[in-house]
Amino acid sequence: MGGDGLIPGSARLHLIDGLPLLRPDEQVFEAMIKGWRNQQLARNLSLGYINDQERTVRAFTRHADAMPWQWTPQHVDEWSADLRAVHGCVRSTLRNYQGSVRQFCDFLTNPAYGWSDECLRHFGTHPVQVVYDWNAATHADEAEGEPERRAFTKPELEAFFDHADEEVLRVRGKGRKGWLQAFRDSALFKVAYAYGLRRNETRMLDLTDFGRNPEGREFGGYGTLLVRYGKAKKGSPPKRRSVLTVWHWTPGTIEEWISEVRPGMRHSTSRALWPSERGPRIGLQRLDSRFAAYRDAAGLDPALEFHSLRRSYITHLIEDGHDPLFVQQQVGHDHASTTAIYTCVSSDFRTRSLRRVLDATIEAALRQGRTS
Repeated sequence: MGGDGLIPGSARLHLIDGLPLLRPDEQVFEAMIKGWRNQQLARNLSLGYINDQERTVRAFTRHADAMPWQWTPQHVDEWSADLRAVHGCVRSTLRNYQGSVRQFCDFLTNPAYGWSDECLRHFGTHPVQVVYDWNAATHADEAEGEPERRAFTKPELEAFFDHADEEVLRVRGKGRKGWLQAFRDSALFKVAYAYGLRRNETRMLDLTDFGRNPEGREFGGYGTLLVRYGKAKKGSPPKRRSVLTVWHWTPGTIEEWISEVRPGMRHSTSRALWPSERGPRIGLQRLDSRFAAYRDAAGLDPALEFHSLRRSYITHLIEDGHDPLFVQQQVGHDHASTTAIYTCVSSDFRTRSLRRVLDATIEAALRQGRTS
C-alpha cells in the first residue's frame, strides 16, 4: 500500500476521480492494464513474466473485440478453439494463455481494487470471471509434451555430430568465410549435449562461465559450467545451477573453439561464448534453423529437435550407470519424476538391467544353498 493509502492496482490510483473521460473504453482499459502491472510488480514478479501476461490479455481483447466488462465465457471458448485449430497451440501453451486471462479477471473482480464499481459508474456493467474449470484446459499429466519428441539414439547422435563436423570441412574447403560459423554451430551443439542444456541456457553462456572441479583435475579449466539462465518458475528470475563436466572429450571441444576459432569471429570481443556474425550473441532462431538443417541433411527423424540433445544427455547418463539423483541435479530438476519423463532408455538397456537383476538373484540363491 502506498503513502496515499491506496493499493498498487486500485482504480482510484489509475483513474482521476471527478474528471470526465474523453475515450472511456480505451482509457479505462489502459488504466486496468497499468493497475494490473503495478499489482504484479508489488508481488515481485519478473518483468518478462508481466510483459507476457499483458501481451496475452491484449491478444484476447483483440480476438473478443470486446472490453473486459463485456467479456463472457463464450469469448474464451471461441478464442481457445482458434488457438488450437488455427494457430496449433500445444496443450501447455493454451493452458498458460487461459491462466493469464483468469488472473486478469481475478484482479478486476477483487473488491479491494474497485474496478467493478468504476465500470458500473461508466458503463452500467462490470467485469466477471470468464475462465472456469469447465471451459479451460486442465493440467492432467506431468508429461504434456508431444509424444513423438524423444532423445537421440547414440548412432543418431554420432551421425548428427559427424555431419556438423563435415559441414565445417566442406565450407572451409571451398574457401568460404562461413566456416567459422559452421565450427561455432558444431561446437555449440556438442556443448549443449555435453551439459544437458536448454536452448536459451546454451545461447546465454559466457566465456567466464567455466571453472575448475577440484575432484576432476583432468578436465582442467573446464571441470564445471555455471548455467546462469536456467528455466525460471513463473514470475521468478532465471534459476542458476552448476553442472559438472562428465565426458573427457568436452574440454578439448571447448578449448579448440575458444582459443583457435572464436578469435576470428567478427564479434570476438563480446563476452558471449557464441557470438553471431551480426551481433554479440547468437539468436534462438539461428539455433533452431541450423539444428533443423543439420538434422534433415543427415537424414534423421524430423521429430528430433534441439531439446532432444538434453533428453539424450539424461538418457545416456542413466544408460551409462550414473546415479539418478546425480543426473537430476545436473539438469536442475526439482523432482526425480521430471527427470524420469525425460529418460528414453533403449530396450537393450532395459534388457541388460533385467539380466543383471536376474543374475544377482540366482547368484544369491545359489550362495544360500551352498551355505545351508
